[in-house]
Amino acid sequence: MHALLLWIGRLAGVVGAAAIVVAFAARLAGQWHLGNVQVGSLLQAGIAMTALGVLAYVASIAERPPR
Repeated sequence: MHALLLWIGRLAGVVGAAAIVVAFAARLAGQWHLGNVQVGSLLQAGIAMTALGVLAYVASIAERPPR
């Protein structure tokens, strides 16, 4: 379970950070939409994925067996 939570945290963190960077770059370019998705919604999704990554990482630390 520890390894699964760790990988979920890593994957969610990377995907979330990438979504935030894409949303930030699109907004700097003056775009309000990327395809059919609003840039603000993409930013919120990136923040949510980053938060999920942090929570999964904290849960993996809590599940770690004592040394």
